[in-house]
Amino acid sequence: MTLDYASYIAGLPKILAGAAVLFRDGEGRVLILEPNYRSGWALPGGTIESDEGETPREAARRETKEEIGLDAVPGPLLAIDWVSGADRPPIAAYLYDGGVLAPEQLDAIVLQEEELDSWRLVPVAELDAYGPPWLVRRVTAALAALEAGRGPVELVDGYRAG
Repeated sequence: MTLDYASYIAGLPKILAGAAVLFRDGEGRVLILEPNYRSGWALPGGTIESDEGETPREAARRETKEEIGLDAVPGPLLAIDWVSGADRPPIAAYLYDGGVLAPEQLDAIVLQEEELDSWRLVPVAELDAYGPPWLVRRVTAALAALEAGRGPVELVDGYRAG
């Protein structure tokens, strides 16, 4: 890489990137996790390790295995959400379909105790109680796209873009 090109790359705006998986049970409830390092609940997922050459899909699978002990191949991309940040760079958040977990898969969940306190299955109508609001909007939009058989939905802070 030439010095001019390296300087150009170093001067580009920075963004963060994350990937998560949306799992449901047979009743349509959403699997959410309670992190012990911040407030608010989350989906299985986390930061994409791009320095390692990891893709969003690979990150979603890795994070799911690390956080809940399930080695599940993510299904189709449901949403990509541009999440603004006042105290950090924006995040490009990828959300994949994890499908419906069978009872034996739910029984096999083992939490990553260093980062998580608990997990639960929550009806979509009750997700607001667990927030954050942008995550609730993202999950709702992704489920609507899935139900309608549409491709991935583009979001900004959980709201439909465009």
